[in-house]
Amino acid sequence: MSRWTVLAIPVDGVNEMDRDARTLAQFDGSPEQAEAALLEAANTYEHKLWKVNRREIFKCSSRSYFLRIHGRMATYGFLLQLAELVHDTADPMTKTST
Repeated sequence: MSRWTVLAIPVDGVNEMDRDARTLAQFDGSPEQAEAALLEAANTYEHKLWKVNRREIFKCSSRSYFLRIHGRMATYGFLLQLAELVHDTADPMTKTST
């Protein structure tokens, strides 16, 4: 079982103060569980909107989506990325995979 992180990386519509990537989830699971968690994040992430009027989800690969969310006054774009832990210096049993 691998360790996974789901990231939201802002690419459109956010101000300079919000340009940092956000960690939406961290968990242990299979690749299939991780891909399901990524899709769940794409269907539920709202950034700072009170109400999402429209949600567009574009599949880039099985491990990344481009999400465009529309509110009443603003539209935001995010790259949602699934990352698998491949090395951790605190855990010598973590292997590097390619």
